[in-house]
Parts: sequence; structure tokens; C-alpha cells
Amino acid sequence: MKWILCYGKSKKKAKKQKSKKSDDHITSFNEKLKTNSSNDQGSGHIAAHTFTFRELAAATKNFRPECLLGEGGFGRVYKGRLESTNQIVAIKQLDRNGLQGNREFLVEVLMLSLLHHPNLVNLTGYCADGDQRLLVYEYMPLGSLEDHLHDPAPDKRRLDWNTRMKIAAGAAKGLEYLHDKASPPVIYRDLKCSNILLDEGFHPKLSDFGLAKLGPVGDNTHVSTRVMGTYGYCAPEYAMTGQLTVKSDVYSFGVVLLEIITGRKAIDNSRGAGEQNLVAWARPLFTDRRRFSQMADPTLQRQYPSRGLYQALAIAAMCVHEQPTTRPLIADVVTALTYLASQKYDPELHAQRSRSGSTTPRSRRGEL
Repeated sequence: MKWILCYGKSKKKAKKQKSKKSDDHITSFNEKLKTNSSNDQGSGHIAAHTFTFRELAAATKNFRPECLLGEGGFGRVYKGRLESTNQIVAIKQLDRNGLQGNREFLVEVLMLSLLHHPNLVNLTGYCADGDQRLLVYEYMPLGSLEDHLHDPAPDKRRLDWNTRMKIAAGAAKGLEYLHDKASPPVIYRDLKCSNILLDEGFHPKLSDFGLAKLGPVGDNTHVSTRVMGTYGYCAPEYAMTGQLTVKSDVYSFGVVLLEIITGRKAIDNSRGAGEQNLVAWARPLFTDRRRFSQMADPTLQRQYPSRGLYQALAIAAMCVHEQPTTRPLIADVVTALTYLASQKYDPELHAQRSRSGSTTPRSRRGEL
């Protein structure tokens, strides 16, 4: 997946002006978040630890290939062990020629230093030695949601229905914190499967906050910004106008929820015409409930509650609605998905009921 980057000016003068604007934005951003942190927690300081490059080189055995966890447009992520604390961490080394620059680095440090929630990844510290830029996070042993949905190892068990709903509900709670608990609200702007990391027990945490923006306040309905994000996840109105709202994140969440349900990628050029874009493929199917079962991930092997599938698809359909005002608030999505995640599906019990032909009201309620 690639970031979308749309802007007009490319001359050196424009770049200098943009750099100054970026610096001003960071200062304003820092002050606003610090004020919020001070009001909420009684402290406005950034608690992230500062590491030297030498410390992080030692932690990763000089960035050896065997320590590499993955890489993307921003650079590479390594697994390391801090000598001072013996803590296992993930270390992101930014590519100096990559997509994530100083502005994104600063935004991520500020965001993760001042915003804390069980469904946001924890920032341990950072390094800004010379031209080196590195971020140190808590290590997430189960990798990303993308690893499990789209690139599972041969020996990995595929995600079952209960685990998928648990991940969806947890990711929604992280987004709810950014939209409703942070003040001013924070628009994530880069929600996708690769940015949802999984801790023990498949506990999800949102990561990669370099593209995050402060949301509108007061009478403002949106913030205007250059269009950045990942193709296939960007809300259509944001891609066309650059006008960003919390409903832009809700659209991205809807795409992720569709991926969780269907096992398909947001954009998959290996598929035939009409199936490459997940939302475009799903929209006609949303109108016919009889076709909902066709949308379930085949690797689930039909081991899911029919009513739960219908409800999850209904939530996804509302989230990816073309009109942003029609999309639900993330708080309502959390309520619905938390309920679905609480309704544990037992394949053996379901099979027994199917064989016995039980149709009592209690049995039907148990299949939710």
C-alpha cells in the first residue's frame, strides 16, 4: 500500500514556506496537546525517553537483518533489547529519503507521549542524533492485523470469528479515544490493517501517528489539509477536497472492518475487474441480505453466527457510506462492536443445534 500525496507547489521557495508552516504547526500542536495533558493529568511534560543512536544500535546488534521485523515507505522496524532495562522493544528507523520526514517524526513523538489508552501503542522513547531519526515502541509479539489477514505464515492458525470481532472492537475503542476523549480531537488519518498491531491475546493497538491531525474545534466543521493517506482507505470526500473530519476516519475504519469480515484486501490488483476495490465490490452486495454469506472470509469455513455476520456487515456498510454525514459516530460503532464481541460463537454448540433442529427462542438468541 502506498501513501497518497497531493500538493501543488514544488519550487524551493514554496518548500521553505511549507517548512516554516510545518514548524509553526508543530509548535501549536505541541502547546494544544500539552494544555490538554496538563488539564487531564496534571502534567504537561513529554515523558518519552531520549536514546542515543549508539544505544539503539547496540539493542539491534547494529541493525542486523535477523532483527528486522518489517519495512515500509517510512523505513525499517527492528526488534531489539535495551541493555539498560533488558526490555524487548520495536525500533523504527526512519529512511532519510522516505515518506516520513521531520514533521511526521515530531507529530508521532508528541502524539504518543501525551495521549495514552490501552488501544494505542506505547512509545518508549526516541532518538534524534544528528540526522538519525528513530522511534522506540513497546514490542507487539503478534505482529499486525495485516500479517494475520493477508499474509499468514503457513503454520499460523487463521483468525476465527470471535478474535476478529475482538480486534475490531478494540481498534474502534482506540479511535473513539482520539475522537471523543482527546481535546482537541485527533484525526488519525492513516487507519489500515498494517497499523493495527496485536499484543498477547490479540489485543489490538493503533500505531503510526505521523499523519495525525488535530481535528476541528468551535464552529469549524473540518480542517483543510493536503491529501495524505493510503489508497483504498481514504474517504472519497477527503480525497477530492482535502477537507478532513472525524468521519474520514470512520470511513477508513469501515474499510478495515470489511477486510476483517471478508479476508479481502482494500485494494487487490490480482483480482478480476469489479473486485479489485473492496468497497466498490461490497456496495452492491450490501443491498441484498441473501448474498451476505458470499462476503464472509472463506477461511472461516462458515464458522460464524449468521446474525452476527449480518450485523457486522451492516456496521461496515454505514461506515463506508459515500455521504460523511450519514456515517455513524465512532462511539456508536464501539457500542455495536463491543456487543458483537461479547457474543461468543461456539462452532460445536452451533453444530449440535443444527443437527437437533432446535428452534426455541433461547437457542436463537444464543446464536447471536
